[in-house]
Amino acid sequence: MTLPVVLVHGIRLSGRCWAGTIDDIAAERPVTAVDLPGHGPRRGEPFTMTAAVAAVGAAVEQAGGRALLVGHSLGGYVGIAAAAELGEQVAGLVVTGSTAVPDKASMVPFRLAHRFLSTRADGGERLSNRVFETVLAPRIAHAIGQGGIATEVIPDVLHALGHFDPLAELGRYRGPVWLINGSRDHFRAHEHRFAAATPRTRLLVVPRTGHYLPLAEPQRFARLVRDIADSCDTRPGRSL
Repeated sequence: MTLPVVLVHGIRLSGRCWAGTIDDIAAERPVTAVDLPGHGPRRGEPFTMTAAVAAVGAAVEQAGGRALLVGHSLGGYVGIAAAAELGEQVAGLVVTGSTAVPDKASMVPFRLAHRFLSTRADGGERLSNRVFETVLAPRIAHAIGQGGIATEVIPDVLHALGHFDPLAELGRYRGPVWLINGSRDHFRAHEHRFAAATPRTRLLVVPRTGHYLPLAEPQRFARLVRDIADSCDTRPGRSL
């Protein structure tokens, strides 16, 4: 059976943000994009790490019980937690834009953004859409807008990350891990600590790209995911 791919989105977005990546992967193997609690069609639900891991676990089960897990930004932290919990059901883990240990200082910009955007009647959705339209291709920005931008979920996410130790959780997962960061990504501050957390890790830094690498260069990112999935296909593993 061809190994499926499960994609996990970043904070405030939805599974629709993978529009530019999912078609390229789907040409070769099954792929699905998760909607985390509090995001997309699940807006209004409380976000907790436990609930987020459950959403990923359900997607892996629906994909056949074993998958390559790919997470961006918040989705990378959720992916780490899910891989630690699901073990061999995760054939490999790709973490992109998620190699900074969450702390109070790193959360300040998100708290300020939430405070500012929440003063607007639409929760800052229109302004956020304009930002994405400026930095991303029209198709991707449109897909993000269609999925909705859940600024209201920020406090729940920050609370969950404030009680989450990604290095310890990454150390619990014994499968192969790929850390992929844009060279200009501010979330790569502790990438070498993440790489050292588990023995089967490869670190890839993509030149001249930033935090939104998977969304800004979806075809390039899809090629990386396809190559990684191919390598997982050929890895010997125990049956579940």
